[in-house]
Amino acid sequence: MGTGKTTLGRALARDTGLSFYDLDLFIEQRYHKSVSRIFSESGEQEFRKAESRILHEIGEFEDVIVSCGGSTPLFFDNMDYMRAQGTTLWLQSSEQVLLNRLKVARMSRPLIAAMDDAQLQEYISKELARRSPFYDRAEYRYCGDRLESAEQVAESVSGVRKLLNI
Repeated sequence: MGTGKTTLGRALARDTGLSFYDLDLFIEQRYHKSVSRIFSESGEQEFRKAESRILHEIGEFEDVIVSCGGSTPLFFDNMDYMRAQGTTLWLQSSEQVLLNRLKVARMSRPLIAAMDDAQLQEYISKELARRSPFYDRAEYRYCGDRLESAEQVAESVSGVRKLLNI
């Protein structure tokens, strides 16, 4: 959450001519409900099952860039599947950058909307520690700290293209 997956993914897709899919947006379009509504009505377990099904569906598409949810790699065989289907990139951002971005976007993210700054900082630290063993399995890593302007996004697209040799 807040690393810039969608921002960078869209820009990279435009630059490469590949199609871009944001997994959460795809799920919302398929189910005609927001992710937060799916969570509240069906629970996390049902959402995760749907998320995995949709990931496997999109994973069969050719020549695409997919931005998955921050927890997607943690469930079922999702990380193994992503690695088997294509190239995986962990877009890493520093805790301070994540804190700054999420403070601004807090109200549009139900999971963190009620947190004060200290709680948000603690949440970010705990989640990074919990998720890192899964994210570490990505083939590549790229720093997502510089995605605040069109120029920085363009530089990041260039950097990712060089990293991935595309």
